[in-house]
Amino acid sequence: MNNRKRKVADIALKLFIEKGFQQTSIQEIIEKANISKGTFYNYFTSKNDCIADILEFLRYDASQKRVAIQIGKDPQDRKVFIEQITILIQLNDERNLHALFDAILHSNETELKKLVLQHRVIEMEWLSNRMIEVMGEEIREYAFEGVVLFYGMLQHMLFTLRLTNSPYSLHHLADVILSYMEMIIPNMMKNGSFMLNYSAIDLLRTHVDKNVVSKPELIELAEQLQQHYTFNEDQQDFFDVIMYELQRERIRKSVLVKLLKPFQQIFNETPIESQVHRFTNMVWYYLKSI
Repeated sequence: MNNRKRKVADIALKLFIEKGFQQTSIQEIIEKANISKGTFYNYFTSKNDCIADILEFLRYDASQKRVAIQIGKDPQDRKVFIEQITILIQLNDERNLHALFDAILHSNETELKKLVLQHRVIEMEWLSNRMIEVMGEEIREYAFEGVVLFYGMLQHMLFTLRLTNSPYSLHHLADVILSYMEMIIPNMMKNGSFMLNYSAIDLLRTHVDKNVVSKPELIELAEQLQQHYTFNEDQQDFFDVIMYELQRERIRKSVLVKLLKPFQQIFNETPIESQVHRFTNMVWYYLKSI
C-alpha cells in the first residue's frame, strides 16, 4: 500500500472504531482524509474493500516483523516462536481492532464477516505450521485443533485479565498457554483423539473463500510491469532477483519475503506504484499458499 493510500486507510480505521463501520460514510472518510471522491475510489471500490486492505496489511506488517525476528535463528527456538505469536496481538492492540472485529462478527454484514473469518483462519494456519516446526512433524495431524485450543485459551485469558484490570505480560501469557499445549497435544497423540478431522478443516477454509494466487498469474503481472515502465538499475536488479526466486523449483520463501518491501519502496512516487503494490501483494499471498 502506498503511503497516501495507507494514510487514508488509517483514517478510515479510526472512524470505523470511533463511530462504527455502518455509521461511518465514505463522505466522512473523504472529508477527514482531505481527498477527492475520485481518489477514494481509485484506492478502494467500497468500505468493505477498505476493511480488506486494512486486514491484509495488518497481516503483512506482522509477517515482516515475524520474518525479521526469525532471521538467523533456529526454527525450533521456542522463545522466537513466543515472540512471533505476540506480534499480531500487539498490532491489534495498537490499532484498537478488537472492538471492530467483534462488532463485525455480530453484525449482519456477510461479506465483512467473511473477511474477518478469513483473517483469523490465515493466522491460525500460520500458527499451525509454526507449531509443527517447533514441536515436530509428528504433531501435524493434531496441530490445527491444537491451535484452536490455544487461541481459545488465549482469548478468554486476555478477556478475563483485561476485565479485572490484572497486570499481565503477553509474552508470559503466550509462554504459559504454549506450555499447556505441550502437555495437551502429546496426550491427544497418545490417545489418538481429536475433534477436527481434515474434512472439517477443509470445510472451514472453503467457508471463508480464500483467494488462491497462481505462479502463472504472478509471472504475467511481472511481465506487464516491465512492459509498461522502464526500470532504473536498482529497480531492475530487485526485479530480476524476485523473478529468479519465483521461478526456482524450490522457492525460498524467506528470501522472497525480505525482498518485497524494499522492491515496493523503490517504486514510490512512480507511475506504476499501485501496480507494483498489487504485484507484491500477490506474491505475498502466493507464498502463504505454498
